Amino acid sequence: MRVAGLFGAGSFNKSAHEREMTDELDSHLAMHIADNIRAGLTPEEARRDALLKLGGVESVKEAYRERRTVPFLEHLLLDIRFALRQLRKNPGFATTATLVLALGLGVSIAIFAFVDAALIKPLPYPEPSRLMAVTESAPGFPRGYLSYPNYRDWKQSNTVFSSLDVFDGDGFLLKTPSGPEPTRGGRVSAGFFRTLRVNPALGRDFLATEEVPGGAHVVMMSYDTWQRRFGGRTDAVGQSVTLNSESYTIIGVLPQDFHFAALGAAEFWKLYDPSSECAKRRSCHNLQGVARLKDGVSTESALAEMTVIAKRLEDQYPDSNRSQGASVVPMSEADFGYLRPILLVLMGGATLLLLIACINVAALVLVRSEGRKREMAVRSALGASMLRQFTQFVTEALVLVLAASALGIVFAGWAMQVLKLLIPADMQPGMPFLLTLGLNPRVLIFAAAVALVALVLFSITPALHLSTSKLRDGLAEGSRGSAGMAWQRLGSRLVVVELATAMVLLVGAGLFGKSLYRLLHVELGFEPGQLATMSVGAPDIGYSKDQQRIALGKDVVRQVKAIPGIEAAAITTVLPVSYNGNTDWIRFVGKPYDGKHIEVNERDVSADYFRTIGAKLVRGRYFTDAEDESRPKVVIINQTLANKYFPGEDPVGQQIGDTSLTPASLKTIIGVVADIKEGTLDTEIWPAEYHPFNQDPNTYFAVIVRTSQTPGSVLTALGPAVHQIRSDVGTFGEVTMMERINRSMTAYLHRSSAWLVGGFALTALLLGVVGLYGVIAHSVSQRTREIGVRMAMGAEVGTVYRMVLKEAGWLAALGIGVGAVASIASAVLARKLLFGVSSWDIPTLLVVAAVLAIAALVASFVPARRAASVNPMEALRSE
Repeated sequence: MRVAGLFGAGSFNKSAHEREMTDELDSHLAMHIADNIRAGLTPEEARRDALLKLGGVESVKEAYRERRTVPFLEHLLLDIRFALRQLRKNPGFATTATLVLALGLGVSIAIFAFVDAALIKPLPYPEPSRLMAVTESAPGFPRGYLSYPNYRDWKQSNTVFSSLDVFDGDGFLLKTPSGPEPTRGGRVSAGFFRTLRVNPALGRDFLATEEVPGGAHVVMMSYDTWQRRFGGRTDAVGQSVTLNSESYTIIGVLPQDFHFAALGAAEFWKLYDPSSECAKRRSCHNLQGVARLKDGVSTESALAEMTVIAKRLEDQYPDSNRSQGASVVPMSEADFGYLRPILLVLMGGATLLLLIACINVAALVLVRSEGRKREMAVRSALGASMLRQFTQFVTEALVLVLAASALGIVFAGWAMQVLKLLIPADMQPGMPFLLTLGLNPRVLIFAAAVALVALVLFSITPALHLSTSKLRDGLAEGSRGSAGMAWQRLGSRLVVVELATAMVLLVGAGLFGKSLYRLLHVELGFEPGQLATMSVGAPDIGYSKDQQRIALGKDVVRQVKAIPGIEAAAITTVLPVSYNGNTDWIRFVGKPYDGKHIEVNERDVSADYFRTIGAKLVRGRYFTDAEDESRPKVVIINQTLANKYFPGEDPVGQQIGDTSLTPASLKTIIGVVADIKEGTLDTEIWPAEYHPFNQDPNTYFAVIVRTSQTPGSVLTALGPAVHQIRSDVGTFGEVTMMERINRSMTAYLHRSSAWLVGGFALTALLLGVVGLYGVIAHSVSQRTREIGVRMAMGAEVGTVYRMVLKEAGWLAALGIGVGAVASIASAVLARKLLFGVSSWDIPTLLVVAAVLAIAALVASFVPARRAASVNPMEALRSE
């Protein structure tokens, strides 16, 4: 008899090897069958016994193939082709799983790219870990500015730095054919670039001999300035530029990839002048230090030595250096440490979203594996080992993860560009890491690691679910009921995790949103709605005398007020909602003084300043325009200073002065104004004093105007109005007060966290609801017969609704409960990012719980309605 026909010989004719293997198997089987027939067995019994002795046709074939080929590669190729066919046969599963996983991967990769660029990637200097930011510290200023005399003493006395230099941001008026143009710049000590180990791309560096009073007027310029203003010509070195009406010789061009975050997009760099008025005073703090650690010296030991030096200087100069300590932190921390909390929060949110995405895909894989239970059982019965079947699961998961990873990387690249565009242009120069943001090797390694975790999850989940015993049960029963309960139990647990995660993100979004609202509605102490601002800078040459500066201020105010639509105009040296700084050390006449510095914000303002911004006068009077240096010095203080140092008494008429109460420093308090928010939106109100601009004039100041129309409509007219009367001054920074507040770094960080975490939360809510719907719908489909029996026995529709909704309710309640605990814990960790909101914000927790509960009700209503519409007879007949 032809036994080969029993096994479908036609299926083995793909190659000569397959035909030889088939012929040999046929021969062995024929001999065994013949022997069994001679032993008295029937042909059917003889064939069955021969097959059992052979050990399974497929197993023998597999062993033969493994001896003549590389089985792993062959199996892999076969499994990949099979996996692709399976995905094509199930486009709904393939599309949903790929897109959900790609979303989670893309978000996490994009956020990690920002974390990597800002916090992980080293600074673009040789041995960046040895670079330290070195500054003074004082009460209220953990990282304050250095004074030049203290810097010189620190530089000479320390033994922990191989070099120590200083820098300061500055604004220059560059002379151009079209008039003076404000540019960003920096003032540095001679060894600054050598400390960074940055060599010029063209020309030379500063010389130590040039850092002397009255030294050579030389500058270096950025590569971008060289290209933009000089066309990249090599003869630019040696040419002269006019900055602040003084001529400087260009000696070098900095490298193209050089960026210094602390000074943003500085165009010109010149030497710090040791002969300046501030450089002569130990109490004048305007510098920041950058140092390079010696080999073998740690940050901690450097800080310890600098603290000792600072203490010695405090003992030596008890007046100017009282409570002046030292701060030594890595340069990367000084540059971008402020971004660490928000980036870590966003990374946590992205990770939670990725977790939900993986849970959803794992649930889809489980549902699909249930439908393939009989298939797996048949493969096992035909001789496929558990390892062989696990390999198939791994291959299918690999195909899915690779497709999702490719889409996720594309989405991450797009998301990074969108997030960069959302950063205000004036902030980007202070974030040079944005220039190199992208899919670098570290980001790709992160993406590969996340994809590998997903691959393991999607491979192990169905393999553990479809154990050998279950496969046998599936082959024996082949029924729908045997496939449901395990998935229902596991799916329910996954849904609880999803809902808990969604609640964490929703609570986070609620807290950040509430924090942003309160931040933008904090009491400012003035009326910003109709205000527009502009900065003005004048060169020292031509405006070196106080009378010249006073005349400039008056001319600018008068000319700007003449613009149609402007009701009032004033000037100030520091605009509101800028920073707590530019401080003064004061002392009160007639009050005890223990030598401790009383540090207050100092602002120089024109007579109409408080009326223009809409500040409230609490007592006393405002300045008059006649109060200049020929009149007795006067000062207005804020409510915080009055309450703190004049409790229960009227400060008007009292006098304040410097720490020594020198006669020239004495000023009489003539008024008290309600607190004005001088610092950033999230900082407390500091004591502040306001001097008449006419008694302390400056060449750099801000103009602030109140308009009767839309503030933005007058911005373009401010600069030209000033240039009509003063062509030698520069104007820049025209912006409305509301835009300035909304675009501040504080508002941006809070807004970004609220929007991004909110986006994560909404996506998580959607995925969680879909997951809950899937579990309840699957549960209903598995209980169709039970529901039919109940309804046949007289159960009402309402009873069926309650049964289904009760199941969903328990899952939702458990998820909400777990999520509430996790939300509070997460909010406690992120409390430093919140403003005016407690991490135990009960209203937010209740609102989020209600939203999740309603979403769960909606998600379970459709399955409940389907269950209630079951026809009992059809349900029983289908079983």
